[in-house]
Amino acid sequence: MPVKYSEEFKRDAVGLVESGISQKQVCRDLGVSKSALSAWIQDARFKTYGMTPSKDPEEQREMRQALKRIRELEMENEVLRRAAAYLSQAHINAPKMIYPLVQELAATGASIRVPVAVTCRVLGFSEQAYYQWLKQPCSAREIEEQHLIGVLRELHEDDPEFGYRFLADELQALGYRVSERRVWRLCHIAGIRSVITKRRGRYRKALPPVHDDLVQRDFTASTPNKRWLTDITEHQTAHEGKLYLCAVKDVWSNRIVGYAIDDRMKASLAVRALENAVMQRGNPTNVVVHSDRGSQFGSKKFCRALQRHQLLGSMGRVGAAGDNAAMESFFSLLQKNVLDRKVWATRRELRLAIVSWIEGKYHRKRRQRGLGKLTPVEFEAIMVDAVELAA
Repeated sequence: MPVKYSEEFKRDAVGLVESGISQKQVCRDLGVSKSALSAWIQDARFKTYGMTPSKDPEEQREMRQALKRIRELEMENEVLRRAAAYLSQAHINAPKMIYPLVQELAATGASIRVPVAVTCRVLGFSEQAYYQWLKQPCSAREIEEQHLIGVLRELHEDDPEFGYRFLADELQALGYRVSERRVWRLCHIAGIRSVITKRRGRYRKALPPVHDDLVQRDFTASTPNKRWLTDITEHQTAHEGKLYLCAVKDVWSNRIVGYAIDDRMKASLAVRALENAVMQRGNPTNVVVHSDRGSQFGSKKFCRALQRHQLLGSMGRVGAAGDNAAMESFFSLLQKNVLDRKVWATRRELRLAIVSWIEGKYHRKRRQRGLGKLTPVEFEAIMVDAVELAA
């Protein structure tokens, strides 16, 4: 049976390509064909500019040429817009600022990626001058601060309990002339903090159960689509606030069969994740969908979605993380392998990293001993035939 993909999945696939990952790698990570991915990319580009895809070869050629020219104009406008912002800072020496701008615009994660040649042509200087600067781009102060961060890391490794004030005292004892304020700033940039720093707990009000606990901590299944677990996790970005992920996991193969990502933790987030799971698994019925007592899973929207797809709701107890331990285990892996690996600047950057890890690493590369040292995709490919024969 042909696999159906949700519009959200298609957008994420296109987003991974736009972030700089090759189409070949995205196809391998997400398990989609090159032709399907190419079609999604082309449709996305047409829709962006209000064009309706056509099957006529001549019209397709004209539309591709129009897209190419629009793209060139967008890049040139982006260069001029960013350059104006840089040059408006009159107290800063312009040449020192223009070259970092070229580097930023050419970076993979830029909103509009502009090749070095285009930026140099628009701003009227040679590529050779830029590449000469690139060999030694850092100022003396930047080099000094990188050195200080390295010393701070060494001091923090020796005494992880030290906060920035103690680290400032240690630096001064070593002969460095540096203020506490500067040490705080460098520690903030490098993510250095005391291991005993207290974090304010986040309380989420638990609702009365709208479903019985049909799982009772038995996170096993002999067949696919018998028991699904679901939950929501969140992570802070540096510049744009929090990003929320709702995932649905099939305990038979430990595969994430559906997920949704958004900047708000609403009931619609949980509903989208559930409907994506239903679509990916071919509309199964009588599946037990187990969650905690979060308000999103007790909402009328989510309950109506369960009824609409003929699924069975299940809820654990208040404050009992073990009642959904298998889902918490997945989120713990995600935390260590993606969320805590770096400071994520934007929601888009974090979203694409989550999708890439789930589809490319967790599903297709991370072997699990509980699955006989197979990945979830390998386990399903091998076991689905055995299940069908047994039936």
